[in-house]
Amino acid sequence: MPHTFDLLVIGDTNPDIVLGPLDAPLAFGQREQLVDTGLLTLGGSAAIMACGAARLGLEVAFAGRVGNDDAGRFIRTALDARGVNTDALRVDPVLPTPLTVVVTRGDGDRTILTSPGTLSATGPDDIPEALLTSSRHVHAASYFLLPKLAEALPELLATARAHGVTTSLDTNDDPSGTWAPGRIDATLAVTDFLLPNAQEALALAAAGAPDATGSPAAAGSLEAAAGALAARGPCVVVKNGADGALVHDGRTLLRTSGIPARPLDTVGAGDSFDAGFIAAFLRGLPIAEALAFAAACGALSTRAHGGTAAQPTWDEAGTALARDGKNL
Repeated sequence: MPHTFDLLVIGDTNPDIVLGPLDAPLAFGQREQLVDTGLLTLGGSAAIMACGAARLGLEVAFAGRVGNDDAGRFIRTALDARGVNTDALRVDPVLPTPLTVVVTRGDGDRTILTSPGTLSATGPDDIPEALLTSSRHVHAASYFLLPKLAEALPELLATARAHGVTTSLDTNDDPSGTWAPGRIDATLAVTDFLLPNAQEALALAAAGAPDATGSPAAAGSLEAAAGALAARGPCVVVKNGADGALVHDGRTLLRTSGIPARPLDTVGAGDSFDAGFIAAFLRGLPIAEALAFAAACGALSTRAHGGTAAQPTWDEAGTALARDGKNL
């Protein structure tokens, strides 16, 4: 069967209101605080990843759900403008579009407040089987924000793989702090690439099955966490900010130092990393080169406020790697 798209992205999308940097604690008691920058932009891990992949030259489709409101129309317009096909972006007649407020700090940290809206209703019926089985790759994001979709992911990704489609997952943070012990394993078993950040990798590994001593399988180091997660099925690609990234396929551990960057805003950098890794993989680059390319994409995305404004083209990322002495 011919491929309709290089990439199908399924998951969350919402407007992001990004404010900051705030270098004091959030003040309640009806106090007003001023920050230097405010921005209304496209958000959601899945949506930002889709835009990054389209910017890198992939043919990308997005499947998910928004509300019948101005926020939902804003999202569709923003995705369309960035070359992402939105034919499978459904409109919920009742629930509102999700909304996220991101408050950044000068040290690069941030807090994220999300009103879930349609995220709670997004499920397997929102994912057209024709896209699932005819795209070259399927990427899912924000596992813990989409409970109905998360429950169906093992079957959805297994269907994709049965048609020769490769798969990836970025779980993102778990607001409950439980990290779905036992429940996520069925999804990991049909995931080719797991793409957490360092904090998420440690939490996912610690929530996994205990080792022979009864302790968590990956207490302590990031390397051990990546290895333990790889033992559960996927090739594990871990984003570690300024320290670069690493990949563990269950046998071999590889690292990249990334490229130097002076971040203006780190919102969405991990999603741009995901886009870079999958784009490089689909171009046939070796895993070590895909890792370096992904790190460059993540770093370059921090040049502007918001998750999508500074996402690089393929040539821009390649040029940045060459300047750093890393050739594709």
